[in-house]
Amino acid sequence: MTNANFNIYVLIKQVPDTGSKAGVNPDGTIDRARAKRMMNPFDKFALQAALHTKKEYGGTVTAISMGPPPAKEILLEAIEHGADAGVLLSDRRLAASDTLATSYALTKVIEYLNTEKNHPADLIFAGLQTTDGDTAQVGPEIAERLGVMQVTYCEDFSLEGTTLVARRIVEGGHTVVATPLPALVTVANAYTPLAYKSLRGAKKVQYLARTPEVEAEYISVIDLDVVNADPMLAGLKGSPTIVGKTWKIGEVGGSCVVRQGQSVANMVTDVLDATPVDEFLNKKEAVPV
Repeated sequence: MTNANFNIYVLIKQVPDTGSKAGVNPDGTIDRARAKRMMNPFDKFALQAALHTKKEYGGTVTAISMGPPPAKEILLEAIEHGADAGVLLSDRRLAASDTLATSYALTKVIEYLNTEKNHPADLIFAGLQTTDGDTAQVGPEIAERLGVMQVTYCEDFSLEGTTLVARRIVEGGHTVVATPLPALVTVANAYTPLAYKSLRGAKKVQYLARTPEVEAEYISVIDLDVVNADPMLAGLKGSPTIVGKTWKIGEVGGSCVVRQGQSVANMVTDVLDATPVDEFLNKKEAVPV
């Protein structure tokens, strides 16, 4: 059974490419300006879940992101995959937001969209966590602020009328839960990977790139004032988290030596006797971890 009025939101974030050198600002925050950008890999599973819901049960998918203007790139990427529209909350006052401030700002966006559409979200999907924060806190915090049910670590789901039936990953296996809609779901990376971009979606984004006035109809860029958010609860001012210290732990890289024709015992002895390893093992000073 499909429902054309089904309202689906998916939260996605632009993060530094894990293959690039992002660097750290003097205040301990990530220097995002120096890094290459990509969609958070965990959010791709959430996007796939949202698109699957649209395909199987109907409705529209709106991708929501928060970040500087370049974050519009991942909203266009979401449209290439099949999302219907995108909303970017972009405001300098959001800089250095921790999870508490981020969840507040995104909650205000969702409340704003619910009012604009005159139809509250039926399902909100979010990635399990982000590669630049690794907290897995924002999704549950948003659910708490909105007062909706939440299902975390979801690896599969189905809809039975207005009830969500989900399989959650738990220690040692999984559990099946059911909850009424609306609900927020954080999607585990055990879910189906994001499908390839559609030809129709790719052509649409190419057209949008040539016609900014039409692009504005698909991608809305808004700020804190539009969503009636309190600036004191967003960004650095609204973030109780304090970064005490950051330091560089070493360059990515190394070397590999292939040894053949020896027994395991001989190879281990050779490795332990090698000068660099021997010096490392005999160091008296503590090695930071």
